[in-house]
Amino acid sequence: MKEILWPKADSTHLTVYPNKMIDLENEIISRGMPVEALMEKVGIKISNWLMARKDLLRNGVVVVIGPGKNGGDGAVIARELFLKGVLTKLWIPFGIKNTLTLKHINYLTFIGVEKLENSPDYRKKDLWIDSIFGNNQNRGISDDIVRLFNKKYDQHYGCIVSIDIPTGISPHTGVPFKTEAIKSSITLSVGLKKIGILQDVAKPFVGEIHHIDIGITQMQLKNIQPKLLSLSQKDIKKLNLSLPPKNAYKYKRGRTLLVAGSSRYPGAAILAVQGALASGAGAVNALLPKFISQYICHHSPELLLSGDLDNSNHGNSLMSRNLNELDLDKFDSIMIGPGIGVDLMDWYKSEDKLKSFKGLLILDADALNRISLSNSVKQFFIERQADTWITPHFGEFARLFPKLDTKNNFEAALDISREFNIGILLKGANSIIADPANVAWQIYGSDPTSARAGLGDLLSGFVAGMSALELSSGFNIKTYSLAKYALIHSIAGYKCKSGSTASNIGKKIAKIVKKIKLREMS
Repeated sequence: MKEILWPKADSTHLTVYPNKMIDLENEIISRGMPVEALMEKVGIKISNWLMARKDLLRNGVVVVIGPGKNGGDGAVIARELFLKGVLTKLWIPFGIKNTLTLKHINYLTFIGVEKLENSPDYRKKDLWIDSIFGNNQNRGISDDIVRLFNKKYDQHYGCIVSIDIPTGISPHTGVPFKTEAIKSSITLSVGLKKIGILQDVAKPFVGEIHHIDIGITQMQLKNIQPKLLSLSQKDIKKLNLSLPPKNAYKYKRGRTLLVAGSSRYPGAAILAVQGALASGAGAVNALLPKFISQYICHHSPELLLSGDLDNSNHGNSLMSRNLNELDLDKFDSIMIGPGIGVDLMDWYKSEDKLKSFKGLLILDADALNRISLSNSVKQFFIERQADTWITPHFGEFARLFPKLDTKNNFEAALDISREFNIGILLKGANSIIADPANVAWQIYGSDPTSARAGLGDLLSGFVAGMSALELSSGFNIKTYSLAKYALIHSIAGYKCKSGSTASNIGKKIAKIVKKIKLREMS
């Protein structure tokens, strides 16, 4: 396993399958911590988290208790909130199977916590806490209960917080066991995040994800082989970039080449250029159709033009002549794809030159569509000796590798990354970045508006520029840098107050990058 340079493989970032978390809890218990103490710890940690957010509690709380340990956690939460003056009620829709959970409920009724005889009124503005099944769930629940919760959620009557996993979705895959599952405003992930809640399919159910640290030791964490690390906005604070010396002139501050745009898709080229310029790379070069070059020079005069792309009879761009005429090895990175259209013969004529390119090759959009139509997908990636990154959305990914048979997008990306020795940015609601060394990163808490036309072109240009900049510093760039760039792009989309258009987000990216650079130079 390669060393994880960023972020730190700690309890905040490590993401595991549910069985691994169960093993950790069993180890904690076997080493001497009583089950009762662990349940107390979880419940008190969550109640303190809630007490720090009084707005959630001002209209009272209904804790929905499940039959097992998750229900016991909920009971401890109910006790702590009640003792701190929060109006707290219990609803127990199932028979209690766990002895310790039952004892907690008996104590709650003794101290005066109301136990509802019937289901609560979803139209009240109170907070509901879903502590029904959690990490151990392997089946759905009554449709009536799910519908009740989701009426409250859909009609905005108060907030729903799920403990560990929203009831009704698989902690392994994020897929609902039935047609629907409980929709949560907030999911409080206990110990280590479970892989299911980060999957795109789970996004309608998990809401905001927050980590509840229960004190897993460094020794225990070291025994976990890192496979998936989660990334959120907080990680920007410790994100560093490898910068060239301050006295380096422009051609020593990163040189990238963009191949983008066609008569059918001119906007893709413009956005890719904006993304590359936002990186602050020393020299952004481009191969564009002539009419786009004439337009873009008025708006981005710093762009360096390396030639005009030919145009096919179908409106697609042809790049083979230009690539074969250029000395590609003067570039640190080359990005090909946004809006060039699909021309299979042009791809075949370009393959050998791209295979021999010694720098970082980034393939996006129509470059991937061209490869997927060729009969040499595996051959191209295996025969290319230098680093290659691809940045598909899932449709492009499935066309490239149609025989995928994995449990989730995360496993799919890892499998292909290992097999073809390529870095992968699988774009989605929670984008996944996979490294051939069998480790991946997944971004959560991103802006859903980033999944829209144009922002992928902006991202691919930004990746090209940033990678060139870091490579020019002498940094041996690896896939975790791709995770950095994707996170910056995601945060820019989330924080852009001037609107969610690609152009506005490009300006926000430039501001974030500048802030990181200034922090490192200070």
